[in-house]
Amino acid sequence: MGPVSGTTTRRVLLAFGALVALFAAASGYALGRLSDIHEGTHALREVGGRAREARELATAVRDQYAHLAHTIILGNDSHRRFHAEARARVEALTRRLAEHARDADERAAVADIQASGDALDTLYRDTLLPAVMAKDAAAVEAAHGRALEWVSRIQARVDALTADSDASMAAFESHVGTVERDSFRWALLLLGGATLFAAGVGVYIGNSVARPVARLSEGAARLARGDLDVRIPEDDPGEVGQLAAQLNRMTGALREHQARLVQHEKLAGIGRLAAGVAHEINNPLGVILGYVRLLQRRAEGALAEDLRVVEEEAVRCQDIVEGLLDLARPGRGPLEPVALRDACEEVVLRLREATRLGPQGSVSVEVHGEGTAWAQAPRLRQVLLNLVKNAAEAAGEGGRVEVRIAADADGASRVAVSDSGPGMSSEARARLFEPFFTTKPSGTGLGLAVSQAIAEAHGGRIDVDAGPLGGARFTLSLPAPSREQEAAA
Repeated sequence: MGPVSGTTTRRVLLAFGALVALFAAASGYALGRLSDIHEGTHALREVGGRAREARELATAVRDQYAHLAHTIILGNDSHRRFHAEARARVEALTRRLAEHARDADERAAVADIQASGDALDTLYRDTLLPAVMAKDAAAVEAAHGRALEWVSRIQARVDALTADSDASMAAFESHVGTVERDSFRWALLLLGGATLFAAGVGVYIGNSVARPVARLSEGAARLARGDLDVRIPEDDPGEVGQLAAQLNRMTGALREHQARLVQHEKLAGIGRLAAGVAHEINNPLGVILGYVRLLQRRAEGALAEDLRVVEEEAVRCQDIVEGLLDLARPGRGPLEPVALRDACEEVVLRLREATRLGPQGSVSVEVHGEGTAWAQAPRLRQVLLNLVKNAAEAAGEGGRVEVRIAADADGASRVAVSDSGPGMSSEARARLFEPFFTTKPSGTGLGLAVSQAIAEAHGGRIDVDAGPLGGARFTLSLPAPSREQEAAA
């Protein structure tokens, strides 16, 4: 239990570290948002000050124009002093705006206001006031028109500055409001999330060992009851998950071993039955065949055809008996090195001569690769003959069969026989090596069972899967030779 506890300690430390990090993130976010709010408030005050100064400048400009207008209306210089005071106030406000200008556009606007104000003041002192004192109505009217132009220009610039300041204030107010709302929302979310995370950490710590161990216990109990299909979840990343994986692998090995034992028992039972009755069956079959062939020499017409059918069925019965005998005697005898390519090519040649590769040899068979296996040569050829013959029958007329031989670095060898046929269903694949199971109308269902028994007697096995040609692929795997065999070679 020590390693599990160590893993649990690491998990607890990681969980608490994540919790502290979450609270630190929430605090850091809140502090950062407060800093943003402070900066936004300071900027808002600055923009508000500029807006206020711009409005004061607009008022001062209107006062300056009012004194200019009073000078025209009264026809004397009684408002000259008031005009100078208004002008001084306009200049002071203009300087303050220039000092607080944010960018080149604002500085250019303030400079234009300053220049327009200077021009208006010069017009008042040098042109308008002398024309008023001289009672020159035409000159007064012309000077008043130009004064209105300068005042309008100044007012437009001031209004633009005021509008820009108001827009900036609105933007800053919106930004500050958004930051405040987001800060409150995120702080609430982070703190609530941290609370929920803390609760989850508690539940996780409580279940990090108990639940996986309970699953292990339940799986072990089912395994003890003989349920070899049990599979324990391996989702735990620690030692408990590794132990579950080991138990699953052990269960799989037991299941496979049990299946092999059952298969061996089946084959052994059939073998014992075959050994007991094969000779008794062969004797009457031989007599039947002898009389049938004798009668065929004299029979004609329909009777000859009926006797041919009897002969074919009797021969089929002999094949079944031979298959049963093969199941009864798959044992190993003296082994010798067998060149797999030569054995495969010999099998293909025999099948072609016996017209078992389709009409006029229409099934194409290719042999690739090299390899050597220690085996009983006749038995090995029997397995290869059965595999290639089955592949040719599955491929059909005009089909393809490919035999690939491969040797591993340790000396083990494989012979893979692929066909271009339609393949087979998963149900058929699961029962292929059962005695008397066949997918062919005229098959005995013993060929693959016998081949598997011979392969296992040699320490190997036959596996089936989907092949590269679109059909099935049967792979005969044979073990590497022993040291004594290598020395003998």
